[in-house]
Amino acid sequence: MSQPWRRSYRADPRALPLADRHYNRQKVGSPQFVPPGSCVVFLTDNADAVWVTSNPIAQFVKHEWAGAWMNSLFRREPECEYLASDLILTAVAATRAHWPDVPPLGMVTFVDPEKTRRKRDPGRCYRRAGFRHVGFTKAGLYALQLLLADMPEPRAARPQAADAGQGDLFADLIA
Repeated sequence: MSQPWRRSYRADPRALPLADRHYNRQKVGSPQFVPPGSCVVFLTDNADAVWVTSNPIAQFVKHEWAGAWMNSLFRREPECEYLASDLILTAVAATRAHWPDVPPLGMVTFVDPEKTRRKRDPGRCYRRAGFRHVGFTKAGLYALQLLLADMPEPRAARPQAADAGQGDLFADLIA
């Protein structure tokens, strides 16, 4: 599969509608849809899928997987031509290309089974991409983790689209 992702940024207006439709969105309509701190954002050409990997500072994290990369947003619209599990794998590969040093705890994501489509196993697309269920958060969310040994090889996202706007002014300095 070719790389479906392009680099984007935390306030990309093309990604905002997808972020606003995600169940964990706290302030619908806010121009920024990424938690504070270091992040990498990917968007498909048709703006029908968005992915965010956050790289939070471990001392400020309140869950058991402090130090892991955090997939804080993944939204795929039904019309997207790519399978969700393929998008996850290629986003992880693009994250690895952006940040070559994978933390020992790899990457985690949290899934709310009450706010996702009913399936046999919450986070099914993540599980198909190699994530493993490793526990629950204090709020009862499923914790899914992908360790380095199970991650795809690094493969950079394509450059930001020419019409995507300014992006993060200092992104290259803090990335």
